[in-house]
Amino acid sequence: MLGIQVKKSNDNLVIRWLLSKIEIPISEVATVTLDDTYGGEEKEAIRIGAPYGTCDRVVIRTNRSTYILFTDHARSIRDKICSLINK
Repeated sequence: MLGIQVKKSNDNLVIRWLLSKIEIPISEVATVTLDDTYGGEEKEAIRIGAPYGTCDRVVIRTNRSTYILFTDHARSIRDKICSLINK
């Protein structure tokens, strides 16, 4: 699968894209939302995925950082993340 992959490992949310692997402690996740701006509102956010005109964005805000995931399957990824962090 070429897209962004999301899973839970121990108490971390693990996001994989290409050769990148990002682990976010679930206890630090504050919100998971969709974003309809082109590049994301926060300039200092960590961007994951390939930003292009037709993809959607999932924003994960933590106590320390903001992550923007660029994907064609934003709603399903957001729902999966919410499901993983609420278990």
